[in-house]
Amino acid sequence: MIESGFTIELSAVAEEFQLELLYESTDYDSVLVATADVNRPGLQLVGFFDHFDPQRIQIMGKVEFTYLDQFPMEKRMELLEKLFQQQFPAMVITRGMQVYPEMLTLAERYDKTLLRTEVATSDFMSALIRYLNVQVAPRRTRHGVLVEVYGEGILIMGESGVGKSETAVELVKRGHRLVADDAVEIKRVSDTTLVGSSPAIIRHFVEVRGIGIIDIKEIFGMGAVKDTESINMVIHLEPWQEGKQYDRLGMVDEYTNIMGINIPSLTIPVKLGRNLAVIVEVAAMNNRQKRMGYNAAVELNNRLMAEMEKGM
Repeated sequence: MIESGFTIELSAVAEEFQLELLYESTDYDSVLVATADVNRPGLQLVGFFDHFDPQRIQIMGKVEFTYLDQFPMEKRMELLEKLFQQQFPAMVITRGMQVYPEMLTLAERYDKTLLRTEVATSDFMSALIRYLNVQVAPRRTRHGVLVEVYGEGILIMGESGVGKSETAVELVKRGHRLVADDAVEIKRVSDTTLVGSSPAIIRHFVEVRGIGIIDIKEIFGMGAVKDTESINMVIHLEPWQEGKQYDRLGMVDEYTNIMGINIPSLTIPVKLGRNLAVIVEVAAMNNRQKRMGYNAAVELNNRLMAEMEKGM
């Protein structure tokens, strides 16, 4: 089941971006940000409030200040008051610009948090949206293992006892990194991107049957773990079934749909003597080649077709 409705404290956002607190509202510690969308209130300064979203952080940049500069203080106060009367989590002033005294007056009057950053408006907006996209993204938890292999986020899935954790440990020994074992928390941060992480309580721990719980970070070092990773591929491990036809060419692309996004996937049969870590490494490199425009199966097929045409 997909969980939604996640929020983040405004104070956590301010701390993350080291925002200067110009005025602290009485409810500052309890204000929650529930959307990754932000707003530059250009239209609102001219009195247009249709479809105004009260959940968005308001960002005032050089354009807005240049517009307000042309008015005397009384008119500027009137324009800003219409904005401050609305509901919104906070207002952020960018480029380190000097705020108008009337802004501080209205922030106090309507109990609105006023923040400031030295960062340029566009840079701050893009960074803030990226950050909020992760923090408030809808998410779900899947049983599996997430590892980073040659820069590819590989989600390994399969029934309990099939060898997911053992494969992850072998991959870590070969220089790759563990993100999550047993439970993978998946966030949909955009229409095309899923990001996986581990629940905090079990982060960096792996269960290996016969040994028990091991701490990957303590055994293999900080370079063997990673907190988050995009999911680029799904590998399903299943016990080898005699007589079942497994894909031997890779001509047909398969996908696993997670939260409405199709992720390239493979089904790999597990059999005594197969080195699953090496297979996962090759699968990761092959998937990366495909994303870069090269498909080995298609290339081989083209060569065969060319030879057949020569023979004819």
